[in-house]
Amino acid sequence: MISMLNVSDLNVFYGESHTIYDASFTLGDTDALAVIGRNGVGKTTLLKSIMGILPSRSGTVRLNGTVLSNLQSYERVRAGLAFVPQGRLIFPYLTVEENILTGMTHLAKQQIPEYIYTFFPVLKEMRRRRGGNLSGGQQQMLAIARALVSEPKVLILDEPTEGIQPSIIKELAQSLKKLRQELKFAILLSEQVLSFALEVADKFAVLDRGRVVYENERAKVDMDTIKAFLTV
Repeated sequence: MISMLNVSDLNVFYGESHTIYDASFTLGDTDALAVIGRNGVGKTTLLKSIMGILPSRSGTVRLNGTVLSNLQSYERVRAGLAFVPQGRLIFPYLTVEENILTGMTHLAKQQIPEYIYTFFPVLKEMRRRRGGNLSGGQQQMLAIARALVSEPKVLILDEPTEGIQPSIIKELAQSLKKLRQELKFAILLSEQVLSFALEVADKFAVLDRGRVVYENERAKVDMDTIKAFLTV
């Protein structure tokens, strides 16, 4: 059986500094995997390498059996990956609607699907407002909406709770769960807020000093082990 996303023996360097060591994991069609770890352990580097934003020295990234390793990031988006970066990086001077449409440039149909506004009604209310005038939580919803309209097979989220108030974090988790069930895509996310990861993910991988040191399904996960790596 072919996994939707297969990362095999991925090694990433910054100059001569080895930052990701032999990272390997798989995601099924609608799996949600949370990569957990403290600041500076390599979570963002890992996700950027999978997206093709940072080059890998060795290893393979496959999407639905197709090797992506030699493709540029925009080609990986066309293949079915979507990325919501840390800090969101929405376009502050474009309207909400214009921001969302930038995620559809490679699609023939240039109309925002109704489910975006169903799951994120605040974006419909503010669709004429500039992105830079939204709150942090609203900007995160906008960044996710922009990624979703590219019709991804795998949605990749880097620290999605950063700078967002707790009530919005809970709402965001619930929306992602429902969207994944309805639209049938997989999720790969990096996170430090354990409560959010537990709400969204059904598989966990702990990253420490660039290595995947622990993996398990949510039902079998050893919370003490994960908390120990987050608090060291």
